[in-house]
Amino acid sequence: MNPSERIDQLIAGLTDWRGKTLASVRKTILEADREIIEEWKWMGSPVWSHDGMIAVGNAHKDKVKLTFSNGARLADPDKLFNAGLKGNAWRAIDLFEGDKMNERALKNLVRAAVAYNQMKLQRKAPAGTRAKVHKSKK
Repeated sequence: MNPSERIDQLIAGLTDWRGKTLASVRKTILEADREIIEEWKWMGSPVWSHDGMIAVGNAHKDKVKLTFSNGARLADPDKLFNAGLKGNAWRAIDLFEGDKMNERALKNLVRAAVAYNQMKLQRKAPAGTRAKVHKSKK
């Protein structure tokens, strides 16, 4: 079973509001960037990546948690992050029953995470590669 099928199965097994919420969050993330890859890590967690990890989704007893691996380095003008605010890297969005997700703001946050991942890759690239990438954009 591939990661997307495992995520489908996880969502289908959540027959309450958490399944609908996780499905909605997933849809919004995938709409934000068509190159996002779905992965299945840590014995049962959906992970979304593009040039590095973007976010991990988990359904808990009383909430759906969406944790951004580099959330502390992302601008959050819409104040979506409401958990893990004191950490050095990770930031999370906890969604409780009845909460409404701001889809536009989530898409912007996902796009910012992708841009951050790409910036990190660019900095790690050897100097000759950076110059080639820069020249090809002109």
